[in-house]
Amino acid sequence: MFEAGIPAMTESSSRIPLSPRKAPRQRRSAATVDAIVEAAARVLERDGFDGYTTNAVAALAGVSIGSLYQYFPNRDALTVALVERESAHLLDDVGHAAALSSCGDALRALVRAAVAHQMRRPVLARLIDFEEARLPLGARTARVTDRIHATLRHVLALHDAPRVVAPDIVAHDLLAIVKGMVDAAGARGETDADALEARTWRAVRGYLRESRAPKLA
Repeated sequence: MFEAGIPAMTESSSRIPLSPRKAPRQRRSAATVDAIVEAAARVLERDGFDGYTTNAVAALAGVSIGSLYQYFPNRDALTVALVERESAHLLDDVGHAAALSSCGDALRALVRAAVAHQMRRPVLARLIDFEEARLPLGARTARVTDRIHATLRHVLALHDAPRVVAPDIVAHDLLAIVKGMVDAAGARGETDADALEARTWRAVRGYLRESRAPKLA
């Protein structure tokens, strides 16, 4: 879900083109791109980094290597497309949580979204964590983080939210708590989503309970 603690990118990696060669303009082309990106996910899950090649992805997607290169100039550009697809799924769930009218319901939905993002396809999520840290994705990652932080600020301003000191900092802390627990569970190879959600929700509730602003005398 979030960046893993691995070595930073090299100077040469920052010069690798990461954007698609072209965007699909027709429904058939869009379907081809979707098939290539999903094949990339499945190759990563099945073979790990050692077997993650553009040839393997093209074969699984049922397209020629030339067709793949029409859209993606290299493996890293394909990986970026996969990262962005998974981030979009997460942000869709974040948007649904933001639409809820109760602070408790919205926070629980955000926790559930984070856990589902990690546990829906746990092997893929863990490998994507490594790739997010390796590739120069700072601006892309920041947009996702900023969106989640803004959602937390919104939720903490709902009518039934607890009154806390420094809500902006509390939102950052809540994000760090959820991120840390979910990423650590993924690194350990946990697969019990219900147990992880319950633990993370307890941590969020406990932090909020201790962050309440003191009542005026």
